[in-house]
Amino acid sequence: MYDVAKNLHEVLGTLPDGVKLVAISKFHPAEYIEAAYREGQRLFGESQEQELARKVECLPKDIEWHFIGHLQTNKVKYIAPYISMIEAVDSLKLLKEINKQAARHGRVIRVLLELHIAEEESKYGFSPAACRELLENGEWRALRNVHISGLMMMASNVEDRSQIRREMTLAADLFDELKAKYFADDPEFKERSWGMSHDYDIAVECRSTMVRVGTAIFGPRVY
Repeated sequence: MYDVAKNLHEVLGTLPDGVKLVAISKFHPAEYIEAAYREGQRLFGESQEQELARKVECLPKDIEWHFIGHLQTNKVKYIAPYISMIEAVDSLKLLKEINKQAARHGRVIRVLLELHIAEEESKYGFSPAACRELLENGEWRALRNVHISGLMMMASNVEDRSQIRREMTLAADLFDELKAKYFADDPEFKERSWGMSHDYDIAVECRSTMVRVGTAIFGPRVY
């Protein structure tokens, strides 16, 4: 078995105060999550609704589960009873569906708006202009069972660290702009989720508050 405990502490040791670790456990077995849990880790990220349902069933109930992948609207109802945060909201339609399903369970679900800044076409998310438009439109204000808590993005998967830094800085600057304009009175609009195993050191420099690290803790994924 991968030395999950050792790897976890190595990653945690590089994070400054105020930066949370979401341990990305998708495609990793429950015993790996248990190993990290024993070391005090409580935040885990999954991206497949069925895999997540199996893990929720058999793992400790105080785990905070983040849904980190592209989420189809027809899957929201399955995770709404227990999900702690949905990190990749990429449309108003999805936001409304999360609100509807959260209301059915008497919950308020925290979400992050996903930005598409990277130059890869395969990424989902709002362009900065579309994100501004969504918030300016104001329909989100009527959604009582969903809480926009910040932004998330994935930088381009490239070797060029200056490009990664540029994209993350753009996201951080947009966060500041939106915070001032729409969320100045909301202390819960605070999360900047960027940075993964290969670039989280840059993310920390670019004002990230939440890094999503999987491979560096759990090793290569078992599909």
